Amino acid sequence: MTDTLKDLWPGQSEALLKALHILTHNGGLNADSRRKLKQVQHLAQLIKPAIDACLKEKDQPVLADLGAGKSYLGLILYDLYFAPAGRGRVIAVEARADLIATARKIAAESGFARMDIAHGRIAEAEAGPVDIVTALHACDTATDEAILFALKHEAKYVALVPCCQAELAKSLDGTKNTLDQLWRHPIQRREFGAQLTNVLRGLFLEAHGYKVRVTEFTGLEHSLKNEFIYAERHQRSNPRARAEFEKLAAQLGAAPRLLSFAPLSPLPAA
Repeated sequence: MTDTLKDLWPGQSEALLKALHILTHNGGLNADSRRKLKQVQHLAQLIKPAIDACLKEKDQPVLADLGAGKSYLGLILYDLYFAPAGRGRVIAVEARADLIATARKIAAESGFARMDIAHGRIAEAEAGPVDIVTALHACDTATDEAILFALKHEAKYVALVPCCQAELAKSLDGTKNTLDQLWRHPIQRREFGAQLTNVLRGLFLEAHGYKVRVTEFTGLEHSLKNEFIYAERHQRSNPRARAEFEKLAAQLGAAPRLLSFAPLSPLPAA
């Protein structure tokens, strides 16, 4: 039990972690749950500056966790930051009804009155103004949907840990140009496609006025999907970044289909 407590942060709810099956009913941790806890805690630490800044700037800041799955991240962020602050809201968006029902039950039992768990696809979600957007291991094009959600809802901060992504690898299959040896073999095509996807995501965010930082998320012993894209908006647009995005996409003949520079649909009136 003592070793387990060393893994928890001061004030972190053991009851919540048991409800999420990160802790066993006896308060223990197995190897898989320890990895999950380390991932979520590390992302919580990386997002903390954005939450702190929003709590200083706004009375009721809003964080949206997209492709939330079991809502590990949203629930733990609420427990660590929003509950002690006594203000601010967390919105979790997930398409799988069974996961939604479980997360709503845990949120209610935890007394998280300012946490909303919405059932639906990211691309269709409407939340009003949002300050921070997070997406932890949202698969394939769901990370692109999270980027578009952030733009549509005018989020100042975006924190993404992409997961599996196959779209560009498929696009590159059969593409011939002076660089095609970079994706000649399927395993290289998969890895190069993932790398290209994340490079273009960063440029797309920069084109919309964000300052982007790309770093390691956590140790590879905890997750092989280990790229963290963090963006803070400073201006409305960046023509140079857009030109770089378009040049790279043209050179390689591939770009995420959803990351278009067409005007975004406006939010509905409140």
